[in-house]
Amino acid sequence: MREPSLSAVVCAHNEERSLERCLASLGFADEIVVLLDRCTDGSREIAQRYADRIIVGAFPLEGPRRAAAVQAAAGDWIIELDADEEACPALARQVCERIGANAGDYFQIPIDNYVGDTLIRHGWGGSFGTTSVARLFRRGVKTWGGEQVHPTVRFTGEEGERLTWPIAHHMDTDIGDMLHRFERYTALRAVDLRVRPKGGVGANVFRAFRRFIKCYVGRKGYRQGDWGFLIALLAALYPLIATLRARLEETPALEPASIAELTARAAE
Repeated sequence: MREPSLSAVVCAHNEERSLERCLASLGFADEIVVLLDRCTDGSREIAQRYADRIIVGAFPLEGPRRAAAVQAAAGDWIIELDADEEACPALARQVCERIGANAGDYFQIPIDNYVGDTLIRHGWGGSFGTTSVARLFRRGVKTWGGEQVHPTVRFTGEEGERLTWPIAHHMDTDIGDMLHRFERYTALRAVDLRVRPKGGVGANVFRAFRRFIKCYVGRKGYRQGDWGFLIALLAALYPLIATLRARLEETPALEPASIAELTARAAE
């Protein structure tokens, strides 16, 4: 019986600052697939040094983008990393052990989030960060929804035991970068809310209080000092600001597209 094969899949949009670090950490996979979404920087040149297959095209929606990258992969198993993430050698060994044991169809992997050089372990949540993601899965068991940001993810099959070694996520360089991400997330969320509203302003004010308490107290953001307070505050404001932007701004929605309709081609 042959050993199961593993494909590492990375989607990138103008990620030349971090892409090399990410791809260099994925040498344990049998192949590396990189999808380049509307890149205008040096991401393609970096990908060519590491990837076995590169897909180039326009992928405005996250769900179809990730699905197209996975579809291009040949492995029995998939590990997904974002371009600002990396896998340590201990995680690489555990991934290979886990897929060889055949003890589940998908697995949660812990996330260590960094802002600059600061590791922030506590307080993430509320669609503004996470500490665990199901990024290791058997081909065919994971599907994505069509939302503009944070698409719904569904799995079939059996969930295996959570891995213990984390993915390192270099999510923001500083507070300015974090606020830029907040602006981008709320703009994208507003597009979805114009189609499917989720409560009015008053309801989301109350929701903001609940989210702050959940992140700062329930998720122990207080352990991170001022960083924990800032993260809880942004997580709390996220649905409220997105709702206000949906009501007050006129931003056209991105047109949904199936994988077959996406403008893409295989570069290698």
